[in-house]
Order: sequence, then structure tokens, then C-alpha cells
Amino acid sequence: MPNTSDTSSHDTSLPTGLTAFRLEQIDHIAHLVLNRPDTFNTLNPTFWQELDAVLDALHRSGKARALVISSTGKHFCAGMALKTFADPSFAPNDRTPEGRAAIIDTLAQLQTTFNKIEALRMPVICAIQGACVGGGLDLVATACIRYASREAFFCVQEINIGMTADLGSLQRLPKLMPLGIVKELAYTGRRLSAQEASSHGLVNAVYESPEAALTAALACAREIAAKPPVAIWGSKQVINYARDHSVHDSLQQMGWVQSGIWSNRHVMEAVSAMQAKREGDFPPLEPLHAFAPAAHKN
Repeated sequence: MPNTSDTSSHDTSLPTGLTAFRLEQIDHIAHLVLNRPDTFNTLNPTFWQELDAVLDALHRSGKARALVISSTGKHFCAGMALKTFADPSFAPNDRTPEGRAAIIDTLAQLQTTFNKIEALRMPVICAIQGACVGGGLDLVATACIRYASREAFFCVQEINIGMTADLGSLQRLPKLMPLGIVKELAYTGRRLSAQEASSHGLVNAVYESPEAALTAALACAREIAAKPPVAIWGSKQVINYARDHSVHDSLQQMGWVQSGIWSNRHVMEAVSAMQAKREGDFPPLEPLHAFAPAAHKN
């Protein structure tokens, strides 16, 4: 895997000092690397805290035009760290109805973090190697594009440890794959190979090695980053909306989006750049600012 640092080359607003990840941003491409290979990149509390902070910063900044998520070591992600379930601070309390009622809010916090990947103002591309199971599958299901190495496999691991998957796989996979395959995976907990995942539409392409899959993901990100960011934003908005709505409603939403982002300058610049065989010159997305009053100074 390419060596990356925990600092951004061009965006000082991104978090630093990460322990669950490595993060860099080069040429409008953010690259987030799961960085706990000794634990097979399981999802511990630090993972959730740092991922939430990184996604918030990327979303606000507007400087990155694509996000690549990759991993280190043998496996992309082995799911939730099992010791989390034994930690009284995080383990669900099933001893009382009041404790069980609180589970929904805990789940909502975790679901919201993964939802942020889907809602980012840029496309997200995952490069996957080895095991991508449980929470790892929940994570990659939020991405726009998935590339895998040939030894990669996917698994709804939760059913194998006595629970129902609850962080998004059962909700997103039916939008990506045939429903019967999703049900089979959810009920049996069997492994889905990269080749089978590709044949069912979960994976865009399969490569001979993790390095080749990551190279393809970064190349795709560079191609996306060369387009007008606001047009890419609009495309992501309308595709996600169309996935969950009728054709009629989606066409109406398309009109609203296009009327808000149409730019003659972008079209002319894109055409001119294509004819001149040069890179286009497009503005970044507008940074987002917290809607809160500034602290008063004495």
C-alpha cells in the first residue's frame, strides 16, 4: 500500500494525530486508510470517533473532490471489535426494558456516522482486500464505487455471532444486489467472493492484488476530480434520490437540482479543455460554516 501521512498536503482543516486511520489529501483527492492491521482493522470506539471527525471536516471543507477509502494488512475490516461488546461503557444493556430502549439511540449514533459517508459532498471509492465483513461491509455499502482484489470476500458476519446486522448492510445491499442473494447472505452468513460480488453488482471490478485495486481507485478518483465539483455533487444527489424514489419524482428533483447548479461557464470550460487536451479549471465547492454565533470578546 502507498505510504500516507496523517496530515493533509493542502487542507489544514483536516484532523491530525489519528490512530485508527492515516489521512492525506493530494491534488483534490482525500485518501483515508484504516490503520490497525494488527487487529484486522476492527471497529473500536476510537474508529467511530475519528471517522466521524474526518467525515465532518471533509464535508465542511469542500477542497477534496473525491475520497478513497482503503486499508492495511491482510484484511480490509474484520467488523466490530468483539471486546466492545464486553465494555460496560458501550455494550448494550439487555437486562431491563429501559436499557433495551436505549439501544436505538446508540445504534442511531453509529448509523449516522456511516450515513455521513453516503452524504459526503463528493464521491467515495473503496479499495478492498481480504475480509470485508460485518461493520466493514456496512461501511463499503455506503460508497459510490467499490474495487476489490481477487482474494477479497464479503460476509454478513453478524448472523454468525447471534445477531441481526444493524448498521446498514440489510438496508443498502438490496439497492445494490439481487434481493435473493442478499437474503441468502443475511440468513447463512456465508462468504461472498470478490468474483461473485462483481457478478452481482456489489463490486465494480476485481484486480489481481490489493495494490492494483488501490491504484484503480486512485485513478478513478483523479478522473472524478478533473470534473466540475458542483456537477459531480449534483450527479450524486440525483442518483441517490432516484434510487429511493419514482422516475417521475426523480425527474422533478432533477429539474430543481439542475436549475440551481447550471453554469454556462463550466460547460464552455469543459469543452475548451477537452478540445485543447488540457485540465479544466473549475472552482471548489463552497466551504460550509457552523451556524452558531461567534463568541463575544471582552
